Amino acid sequence: QDSLGTDTLETLLEETAVPKAADGLFDDFFFNFAANRKLQLSRIAFPLPLNTFGTLSTISKEQWKPEHFFMRQGYYTLIFDNKAQIKLVKDTTISHVVVEKIFFKIKTVQQFVFDRKNGEWMLTAIEYKPIFRNMNASFLKFYEKFSRDSLFQINSMAEEVKFTTPDPDDDFSSIIGNMMPEQWPDFKPGLIPTGTLYNISYGQKYSESTRKVFMVRGIANGLEIEMVFRRRSGKWLLTEFSC
Repeated sequence: QDSLGTDTLETLLEETAVPKAADGLFDDFFFNFAANRKLQLSRIAFPLPLNTFGTLSTISKEQWKPEHFFMRQGYYTLIFDNKAQIKLVKDTTISHVVVEKIFFKIKTVQQFVFDRKNGEWMLTAIEYKPIFRNMNASFLKFYEKFSRDSLFQINSMAEEVKFTTPDPDDDFSSIIGNMMPEQWPDFKPGLIPTGTLYNISYGQKYSESTRKVFMVRGIANGLEIEMVFRRRSGKWLLTEFSC
């Protein structure tokens, strides 16, 4: 049923002309780029430069295979150093964005580089790099285990974790409180992404900071989860979350 819905959505998007305004906000452009094969081909700078761990080559138009990114899984993830960087998502002045596909199994990050040229977003390069060379390397190494190990999750909690969740008795209000690590199984968000992650860098400058804001955003379903992690004495800990 899900794939049928996605295929129908893709067909609709392919038959719909992309509004000029879609180039204003990167997300608007990108959702169309991911779902619309025709648009995708027209917005790639062929021959596309490809850097595979330092080996340079190119991809021709004939070699290109449609890339749907996270459209099939219905959500995507974002990593920020602080909450102020979240505002960049809505910034219409940015002209360089990197979409990262993070493969935990093969410890590799595939980077899709987009630049806005003459008012239009274009895919200008693809690069493959080892995870350990990523600016979020320390956090990604931690998160890979956190995402799949429920006991490790409990051991990676601050003494008290601040949380905000919807009030089951009132659609318009939230419950805000603090939970102890042992309460995590009862309170944790329904989705902790694992396996392959996506991250979109809207020009935020990453550093090996002691704080990471990890967000999960649904596509057309209103899902939004935000988790804040801090590194204390070399160990990452969950300090707050909302869903």
